[in-house]
Amino acid sequence: MLESLYLFVLATLALALSPGPDNIYVLTQSLVNGSKSGIATTAGLISGCIVHTTLLAFGVSALITASETIFYAIKVLGALYLLYLAYSVFKSDATVSFSENAPKKSNWELFKIGVFMNLVNPKVMIFFLAFFPAFLWDPSGNTVFQFYALGITFMIVSFITFSTIALLAGSISRFLNQRKWVGVVLKWLQIVVFIGIAVYILIP
Repeated sequence: MLESLYLFVLATLALALSPGPDNIYVLTQSLVNGSKSGIATTAGLISGCIVHTTLLAFGVSALITASETIFYAIKVLGALYLLYLAYSVFKSDATVSFSENAPKKSNWELFKIGVFMNLVNPKVMIFFLAFFPAFLWDPSGNTVFQFYALGITFMIVSFITFSTIALLAGSISRFLNQRKWVGVVLKWLQIVVFIGIAVYILIP
């Protein structure tokens, strides 16, 4: 159990630090509206994860109970999806860009936007489906509890990481603007993490 959670935390942390629409949006709002607004956005994004975790816990747990073959098929599809994500990142531009001219919004508005961004994005549910099953430490046990444990861990790590980005937004933006090579490093970090998780999923 502890080994699975440890690896899960490391993978989640690497993904949270890698440039993506969520943390770039948090960084942008923090630069425009201040750190509290970035944290409000983060709270909204993380709140949406509760829904995805619940759907995953009860939906996939039922499939695991029904058939080990179906569960393995889910893991294989998850690994293939992660390899696809790695390829997509490889083909993408390594430049990290964000706008410092975004319209100002209240913290409540940003929280609602964060929730909405998370819930209406089907890629989030697909990613959860690809990512979480690999880290179940006992597929024959209480998988609902395990999915919630992973979901809560994911939310805590992501919240801390994104909130830190919000608090250090000014320093981070200057750092990124002055060191263009950082985008390349972060791009390859994503690729390595996606491929690494895919391989981990496929290892018996």
